[in-house]
Amino acid sequence: MIGFDIGLFATFLVATGAAATTGAMFDPGEWYRGLDKPRWTPPGWVFPLVWTILYLSMAVAAMRVAQLPDSGQALAFWAAQIAFNTLWTPIFFGLHRMRAALVVMAGLWLSVAATLVAFWQHDRVAGLLFVPYLAWVTVAGALNLSVYLRNPRYA
Repeated sequence: MIGFDIGLFATFLVATGAAATTGAMFDPGEWYRGLDKPRWTPPGWVFPLVWTILYLSMAVAAMRVAQLPDSGQALAFWAAQIAFNTLWTPIFFGLHRMRAALVVMAGLWLSVAATLVAFWQHDRVAGLLFVPYLAWVTVAGALNLSVYLRNPRYA
């Protein structure tokens, strides 16, 4: 039976916190505000709200799966997705390298999808907790691509 393990949850929450820190360190700023963006770009206040919910969900999902036998590969996918997640913000907002950010985003999308599938195989609740994350990363990837195509000087 899967219980709420505060130690495991805290460990995974710290990992998501490290990824979230890049969002705080690399503020979009004037550079991002000055870019040509599609009309469907979410307002700025949406991003920290959504990411807070997603990071909590990621930590809960990983905590659940970590308690199960033979979950090593699923947790390796989780580690890969949080690494790509951590990389994207400094590459896009810090270095202004949209094409490189697209490569990272592709790795993020694939690793989130792999994590979702692997978690689902171990625990359906954990898999379901990754569905909104995959949806959000899909939107973020489309936004990254759209902004890149509208602002080609930032390769």
